[in-house]
Amino acid sequence: MFAVTENNNAKETKSKPRRLLADKVYHSLFSRISNGDYPVNQRLPSEHQLSEEFGVSRPVLRSALEKLRKEGVIYARQGAGNYVRAPSVSPVGFARVETLADIQRCYEFRLNLETTAAVLAAERHNTAIMADLEDALELMRTATGSQIHREDADFAFHIAIAKATNNHYFEAAMRALREHIYVGMQMHGQSLLNEGGKALAFVFEEHLEISNAIRARDGALASKLMRSHLEHSRDRLFGGGLINLKMPDPS
Repeated sequence: MFAVTENNNAKETKSKPRRLLADKVYHSLFSRISNGDYPVNQRLPSEHQLSEEFGVSRPVLRSALEKLRKEGVIYARQGAGNYVRAPSVSPVGFARVETLADIQRCYEFRLNLETTAAVLAAERHNTAIMADLEDALELMRTATGSQIHREDADFAFHIAIAKATNNHYFEAAMRALREHIYVGMQMHGQSLLNEGGKALAFVFEEHLEISNAIRARDGALASKLMRSHLEHSRDRLFGGGLINLKMPDPS
């Protein structure tokens, strides 16, 4: 449960931006639905139950639910509540992550996808996107201070950069990779926690520097920093010894 309780709802806009809280609820519900905690066509708990569970006000909860509806994750039945929508067939589909080689392949793909996205984000972002990046950074800043790694905040940062390209194919590819990216992020987070607080702080600074380069509209620097960040993350998992993915010649 989030630290904000129903008794503190009147202070939401003072203690934390409402959008920040709604984003937390959105990511938590999205993860539950993706993990099958709420099966297709099952009714979600009532707004009252969810707001109590997450410790947020009804307006904050409704903002998160509206985002899920816009993305087609849930749908509303008049007078009956919100239901999980069956996933639509997407032109972008990826098999489940099953091996370390799959995680390496995911990083390999991200190195190409996100370094280009960083260049375009620097060229095309607007104030709304920068606000999204700041929200994600604030989540990571708080988590870092508490010695916690937040995969949801990490992903929110990277998806905001994809959105800043103003090219929906980047965002669609990132969302299709969401569960795959989470596997790597969770393993990376555990590695950082094992290394201690300095490692978490270092990674937060990497995100902050990428954001600053995008804000300054320095695409070349943003791309360079993104590549370095992803390579550092990958190398922590593999210890610098990558798996040989070369295809053998047919016998």
